[in-house]
Amino acid sequence: MAFEDLLNDPVIQKYLHELVGPTGMPVAAAPPDGEVTDEELAEELGLELNDVRRALFILYENDLATYRRVRDEDSGWLTYLWTFHYDNIPENLEEEMYRLLDALEEREEYERTHEFYLCEVCSIRFEFGEAMDFGFECPECGSPVEAMDNDRLREAMGQRVEKLRNELNVDVTG
Repeated sequence: MAFEDLLNDPVIQKYLHELVGPTGMPVAAAPPDGEVTDEELAEELGLELNDVRRALFILYENDLATYRRVRDEDSGWLTYLWTFHYDNIPENLEEEMYRLLDALEEREEYERTHEFYLCEVCSIRFEFGEAMDFGFECPECGSPVEAMDNDRLREAMGQRVEKLRNELNVDVTG
C-alpha cells in the first residue's frame, strides 16, 4: 500500500486518531518526508510544542516514528530530528486485531460460564454470588434482581469473534 493510500484509508486515520487524539492528529496526519524537528512541526502546524512532542512520543512508542539526537557544538543543546515510519501500521493493526480477538474470546467465555442477575430499575448487573450476597435485592434501590438472559450478548460476541477469526485467517482447534 502506497504511503498516500495509507493516510487516506479511514481505518488508518481512525487508528492514528486513537493513538494521538485530536490534538496530535495534525502531527500524525501530515508526516513530512525526511527529518524534521519538533519545533519545525509546531511552527508549521500552528500547534503548541508540548502537543507536538506528546504526539511524536506516542508515535515513537508505537514504532511509527524514530529520532536521532544532534548536539549543537556551540550551545551544547540537543536537537531531536524525527522521521516517520508508517510502513509499520498494517502490522500494528493486525496485532491490535489479535489482542481484540483474545479479549473477546475471554469475555465470551466469562459470559458463557457465569450466571447474571439484573436490577431493572438501576440497570446494574450482578454475578450470581453477588446477587446471593445481597439477598437478590439491589443494594442501590432495594428492588429485586432478576435472572438475566445474556444469550443475545453472547451471540453478538460470538459473531464478532467469528468475523475477526475470518479476517485474521485463524483456525479454531479443540
